[in-house]
Amino acid sequence: MLKTNHNGIKPSCHCENRFMKKQSLNGTLPPRLFRLPFLENFDVSWNYLNGTIPKEWGSTKLLNISVFGNQLTGPIPKELGNISTLEVLVVDINQLSGPLPPELGNLSRLLRLCLSSNNFTGELPPRFAKLGALQELRLSDNNFTGQIPDFIQNWTNLSRLAIQASGLQGPIPSGIALLEKLSDLRISDLDGPESPVPQLKCKDIKTLILRSCNLTGGLPGYLAELTNLQTLDLSFNKLTGNPISSSNPENVDKIYLTGNQLTGEVPEWILEKAEDVDLSYNKFTAKNLGCQVRYVNLFTSSAVDNATLYPATSGLISCFKSQDCQKNRSSLFINCGGSEEPIGDNTYNSDTVSPTHAASSFESENFWGYSSTGHFLDDNIEPDNYIADNVSVLSMENAQLYMKARRSAISLTYYGFCLMNGIYKVSLHFAEIMFTDDESYKSLGRRAFNIYIQGKLVWKDFNIAIEAGGVGKRVIRNFTANVTKGTLEIRLYWAGKGTDAIPTRGVYGPLISAISIYPGFKIPGESASISAGTVVGIVAAIVFVVSLFLAILWWRGCLGHEDEMAQDLKVLALQIGSFTLQQIKAATNNFDAANKIGEGGFGSVYKGLQSDGTTIAVKQLSSKSKQGNREFVTELGMISALQHPHLVKLYGCCIEGNQLLLVYEYMENNSAHALFGPEEFHLKLDWRTRHKICVGVARGLAYLHEESRLKIVHRDIKATNILLDKDLNSKISDFGIAKLDEEDNTHISTKIAGTYGYMAPEYAMYGYLTEKADVYSFGIVALEVVSGRSNTSYQKKEKCFYLLDWARVLKERKFDGSS
Repeated sequence: MLKTNHNGIKPSCHCENRFMKKQSLNGTLPPRLFRLPFLENFDVSWNYLNGTIPKEWGSTKLLNISVFGNQLTGPIPKELGNISTLEVLVVDINQLSGPLPPELGNLSRLLRLCLSSNNFTGELPPRFAKLGALQELRLSDNNFTGQIPDFIQNWTNLSRLAIQASGLQGPIPSGIALLEKLSDLRISDLDGPESPVPQLKCKDIKTLILRSCNLTGGLPGYLAELTNLQTLDLSFNKLTGNPISSSNPENVDKIYLTGNQLTGEVPEWILEKAEDVDLSYNKFTAKNLGCQVRYVNLFTSSAVDNATLYPATSGLISCFKSQDCQKNRSSLFINCGGSEEPIGDNTYNSDTVSPTHAASSFESENFWGYSSTGHFLDDNIEPDNYIADNVSVLSMENAQLYMKARRSAISLTYYGFCLMNGIYKVSLHFAEIMFTDDESYKSLGRRAFNIYIQGKLVWKDFNIAIEAGGVGKRVIRNFTANVTKGTLEIRLYWAGKGTDAIPTRGVYGPLISAISIYPGFKIPGESASISAGTVVGIVAAIVFVVSLFLAILWWRGCLGHEDEMAQDLKVLALQIGSFTLQQIKAATNNFDAANKIGEGGFGSVYKGLQSDGTTIAVKQLSSKSKQGNREFVTELGMISALQHPHLVKLYGCCIEGNQLLLVYEYMENNSAHALFGPEEFHLKLDWRTRHKICVGVARGLAYLHEESRLKIVHRDIKATNILLDKDLNSKISDFGIAKLDEEDNTHISTKIAGTYGYMAPEYAMYGYLTEKADVYSFGIVALEVVSGRSNTSYQKKEKCFYLLDWARVLKERKFDGSS
């Protein structure tokens, strides 16, 4: 139930309307609205409500249900199909899931059905063909399957239709021509076979978006007849021929034709009269027009390779002619959206020019430029602001790079030119600075976009907040790029995913804080002598290898002096951080029992407080550990090489005498205690938080298995090894028995290690180890997180409980119809 204080809904008032938008409501939706016999409209949009939509609402006589912008989960109850009076059902921007109930097709009076930005699956039910009264339908940003159904031609009263990144497949049905009342049509990011631009008969249409729908052929002639058209977006298709030839071009405010195969001369009316026209990434005949003419973006629009005029680059950016590449560069640093900033030995170039129009390109005097496409729909802001400002206090390292960021509504491309040819390391810096981190609807926004390097998709649906572990936190993602013609292209593209109306309308699309580009090759002309830093690195690497070799000999009894081992292991501390025993004793109050927070395979774990106020966790190797020394070195070596938001960070180690200590970042919560430990440790975890915990663990494992330089199988994924920080972000800990994944082998047969109840059967029985063993363990942990129960529990005089058995029983009951 919703709270009954000023932040909740008191279910005692008998009224016709209940409009409670943006009231900071929390809690769950009240199930018994039928007790309010005169209630017709129920609108609690833009709040922080969780839980599910009650099936009891099916017995009401509501006209309007709007729960837009909350965090509701679960399916839409089929019982809502019984509300014969219902005219409006708006559930956009929640976390609803499952297939749509066919019973909704019974709502013969339904005028608006808005389902965008959820996790709905399956095909559109055929019974939806009966929704002939529909005037607005929004399906965008979901996971539907199947083709756009032909029965959309039945919805002849539609004035607005949005199918962007819905999961539905193309082609667009020809029956869409029967929807003559359309004024707003948005279809984008549609997979499926190639097809021509569909014929339309909606003469009064104002917004027409058919972006990235695999459309071919020429532009249809009827576009010139749409006198009320304000926005035309046919970008990122395979269209050929000449742009639209309109006798009234001034009627179309914004035209986006970027990313096609248009040829011939750019029409004079576009060059002389049009505003906000984007023709970038096409194949027009070169006219030496430059990258920008008035408010027309011609960036990379020419098919002619002007290599003779601009030898350091390919013809793709031949419009950059104002600078001469007399000396090619080997690095590039851009503070996207911000002013010039010196960071270490490098200076990030200023990037503060904010376009005043939706189709723009820019050329910096520092041999880079960008092209931006699109305006932010429905935000009622003129002109749009393409530089985002931080809305909270940032405390990360080099925060000056993240105070501002460049954003775009559709596509944002950065070009570096006059570069030496070779392999480069490309570091992209991000921080989500437009969402909040509080318990309000403003924290529920989801941003997702695709990242392309040199035209290749390197990250699909990149979500800054998820990768960084929250908003207002930085995340840097590294890629490699091969520069062969002096040009490097970084493109960020909004593929229709994520929310578009939180914290306000128009907050979506690519957002980037900074770009760093370093050479991965020897720069010609530099001294052939090895630098002092390189010498130090080589020596450190040799010492590290020798130390590991000596440690192995010690484990095997070839070296028997404890002092020698300690001396050898001290070298390892140089790779991370070194703590003295005195420092750790001071931090832990001499290992006071009051500071003891856990007991593991190594021994005890203590909470500590450093003199600078940093809280740490100290893992102390137990002298009783049978393989502690081996595991200590293994964990130290592995964790020092791994850095990821969902792995517990290792600060350093302490090696003095017979003391072997690891110093980690302190994690406020333990998932096992939070879920099913003693009552005093229990946390109230909603579905959104449980989902976040599982996703965090999955991302940490994906890094270990696929993304890190060292491919690692953890071997002991369990609830007690999943730690939670103060924001309940999950991180994987305890790499003491981790095993390097040998890429040349399909499996690893090794000594069994791990925790019974979490080990995969093929590993526990036969020692057959692959990364799938971690995936199995993750499945057990996910079951625990979802159910809130431990995998195994046993108490005297009580029957032993096994979570897997319980899940199997529930599954069988579901299929045999007994539950």
